[in-house]
Amino acid sequence: MVRHKIVLHFPHEQVDKPIVSKLVRDYNLDFNILKASITPREEGLLVLEVTGEEADYDRGLEYLRSCGVEIQPLSQDIRRNEERCTHCGACLAVCPTEALRLDRETWEVRFAEDDCVACELCIKACPPRAMEIHY
Repeated sequence: MVRHKIVLHFPHEQVDKPIVSKLVRDYNLDFNILKASITPREEGLLVLEVTGEEADYDRGLEYLRSCGVEIQPLSQDIRRNEERCTHCGACLAVCPTEALRLDRETWEVRFAEDDCVACELCIKACPPRAMEIHY
């Protein structure tokens, strides 16, 4: 059994099609929607946590690619620019998953990428603009 957080970029011509529902029906995959930004006639963005057998997962991703959907791991989305970060802690209060947390020994902000759901709240809250989104 595998569990991956992925970001799907849908071309505008695929936004109104039931592509993701086939992952459940045809590939035996479960998914949890972490974030969605999909509007007709524009590119769609969907952040999913997908769970299933590895062979089914691989086949499901191949199906998505055949539909023109770009796939990337979630960890490629939100990054912290270590040179800019001043460890001010402004991001701590807005992070819903506590992916950003305070190390009580060093008083530095730590970023646990695996816990991040790419909600982008930290980007707006960060005064030195150390939190960045990469698509």
